[in-house]
Amino acid sequence: MAEERNGRARDAILGLVGFIAMSVVAGILVAVAATPAIAVVGASASTSIGIFDSLPEYLAIESLAQPSTIYAKNSAGADVQLATFYSQNRLPLAFDQIAQTVKDAAVAGEDPRFYSDGGVDLQGTVRGALSTALGHGVQGGSSITQQYVKNVLLQKCESMRVDTKAERAKYSACVTQSTGTTLDRKLREMRYAIGLEKKYSKNQILTGYLNIAGFGGTVYGIQAAAKYYYNVDASQLSAAEAASLIAIVNEPASLRLDMPDSTTNGAGSGYAANKERRDYILRKMLTHTKLSRTQYEQAITTPIEPHITPSVRGCQTAGGAAYFCDYVQKIFLTDPSFGKDADARTANLNRGGYTIYTSLDVDLQQTAEATLASWVPKTYDRADLGGALVGVQPGTGRVLYMAQNKDYSQDPATLASGANYSPINFNTDFAYGGSSGFQVGSTYKVFTLADWLNHGHSLQESVNGNYRTYDQSSFTDSCGGPWGGPYHPINDSPGEEGFRTPLSATAYSVNTAYIAMAHELDLCDIRQQAEAFQVHTATGTALDTNPSSVLGTNTLAPLTVAAAFAGIANNGKTCSPIAIDKITDQRGHNVPVPASTCTQSVDPAIAHAMEFALKAVTEYGTAAGMNVMGSDMLAKTGTTDGNEQLWLAAATTNVAGAYWVGNLQGHVDMRRIYPTHDTTPAIGRVSVMRAMMAAAVSKYGGNEFPPPGAAATRVSTITVPDLTGKDAAQSLDILAGLGFDAQDGGERDSTQPAGTVAATDPAAGSSVPTGSTVTVYRSSGHTKPTPTPTSTPSSGAGAGTGAGAGG
Repeated sequence: MAEERNGRARDAILGLVGFIAMSVVAGILVAVAATPAIAVVGASASTSIGIFDSLPEYLAIESLAQPSTIYAKNSAGADVQLATFYSQNRLPLAFDQIAQTVKDAAVAGEDPRFYSDGGVDLQGTVRGALSTALGHGVQGGSSITQQYVKNVLLQKCESMRVDTKAERAKYSACVTQSTGTTLDRKLREMRYAIGLEKKYSKNQILTGYLNIAGFGGTVYGIQAAAKYYYNVDASQLSAAEAASLIAIVNEPASLRLDMPDSTTNGAGSGYAANKERRDYILRKMLTHTKLSRTQYEQAITTPIEPHITPSVRGCQTAGGAAYFCDYVQKIFLTDPSFGKDADARTANLNRGGYTIYTSLDVDLQQTAEATLASWVPKTYDRADLGGALVGVQPGTGRVLYMAQNKDYSQDPATLASGANYSPINFNTDFAYGGSSGFQVGSTYKVFTLADWLNHGHSLQESVNGNYRTYDQSSFTDSCGGPWGGPYHPINDSPGEEGFRTPLSATAYSVNTAYIAMAHELDLCDIRQQAEAFQVHTATGTALDTNPSSVLGTNTLAPLTVAAAFAGIANNGKTCSPIAIDKITDQRGHNVPVPASTCTQSVDPAIAHAMEFALKAVTEYGTAAGMNVMGSDMLAKTGTTDGNEQLWLAAATTNVAGAYWVGNLQGHVDMRRIYPTHDTTPAIGRVSVMRAMMAAAVSKYGGNEFPPPGAAATRVSTITVPDLTGKDAAQSLDILAGLGFDAQDGGERDSTQPAGTVAATDPAAGSSVPTGSTVTVYRSSGHTKPTPTPTSTPSSGAGAGTGAGAGG
């Protein structure tokens, strides 16, 4: 036992000699303010002192970890904060933004000789060395500059990755090297401190120290501490508050003011431990004439009464715009321009101090939130309802609003607490936090319309919209299929069958007419036309090309639909959605942001014809009554099988939007429930988009769409062939092949052989619109006797009925 005590004493003496030798060297260094290669007194210190030769003179002070903040714009053009992301809650300030009470408390309590020493507090260092060497525990002896150096080195450690065992070991070694009590670490700290004193002013060093210091938990820097603990700016801290905060720096884990259950520093004990250190600092401020006796008495009798105000992180702080915030966050975390991998991008978002200015229009966002809240409840006992509204600016791709009917959360406990919460963004693709998409229904017909026009067809042609069964192998699909089996499309409402023009088929969304149009086209071309408008499935899989895909079986995200309709309204040029207008780093320098990619999806003349047809939807078609704003507006409704998913997309020249409402799970008919306004979602969708587009037109206006060209609106005609005397059955096939609706009109007397064509109506040689009905009359093989005239007819009187007249 005695030997053990002697051993400890011997070690303590050797350690003391080393510390004293180190202090002598430090004194010399401070005196000459240089880094000489000098002879060292004391062999036991020579190895440690040699570290000076291998260290750079100055410590590289890198940018501090700072929060990144996302902003939107309000109606006045001012920035509105949506959310903040951080691993260290820090808000750096300039010297003159910090209250003098804070500066005085720091200097008086931590380093009274700060403004006169050379960066190293020799008295404190020797005192600390004696305490450590003699086994009395580690005691602070560092100057403010030395503490600043330690924090800077520790910050470098905090930026390291710790995913693997090797990385964690490297991080642990870094922390030990930055904060340990070894001679080498102390010498390194002193060396850097001396270098900092040569490069920076005392005020700069004090400011850096106050901005980097830890105040417990994730709170770093005096401004974040003032906000968190007292809900004031650092410029407003009283002497008592300042001393209480500086006290935390001495021992953040035990002296913080947000631990009410702490046995040593809890609220029940009046924050006893913090108060003891605070009062020590106040006495030092009095001693060094930073406080008058009256100010001191007032401060020391002030109870510690923190007003804890957490700085909540993440998109849950963005209210109704939380899903848009999440979309912006996902863009940042998936774009390689913000870091080489996901971990690097996450670290940059949480530590980089970026200011992210987004495209979100707060006015339209509020309208979208209020409209959805009115029409699509967060929970409903008869269906698991989802609803989404999103708007895009034609020509730029800027996302102006993005709302849905659920409360945002990524917390499992919160999500389990109620069906009103969802982590999924209904508006976006799966890769950006969205769902796997929703069947889009007849909204997809616009791409068949585009391909129809692109192949030289007219809006005024007549197409056969009658009910009929197709052999799917009869459809052309150069990039899929061949498709097999029967296909019998039906319409959404009775009475829509028959021959129609594409203009009418678009206005009333007639399925059978659109399938007839697709039957004349290549299904692959239709898919490629959709892709030209940057349409893709929400999961990134290839778009289907089977015949039913024409009616909207592909699963898309509402943002994709809105962007495509923006492309139609923008003279056929589609711009990919963007949500970030500008990013600056913590120095105020611009950071490159993802740019919109614009492509000419169709020729402008085709786009104008599409606009003309889609305007009819709002004027007299399936969304009649939606446009009460006076600006030209195009639109298209969409309804899936069983009325389970409903859509309405619309656009002016200046704003495009998409609305989706439907089942998140299960099978419920949206025409048989009445969740709000005593009406069904199917009827209510027009009211939803009317409100949304009215707000958009009110703020952004809208121009007239250019008129369609003559080719797109021409009435195509064809001459009825002369089939007289030909086989009637073959003649019906000939007429059908020419695009007529061929009908058998029965027998009539004729000189033609029985069973052959006696006549047609319209008559042979007539020029009629393609798709018109042509009735074929078969000869009975009999000739009606010609009556004997009893008198000569008067001049100008008719002499007979004519073979092709009447019927």
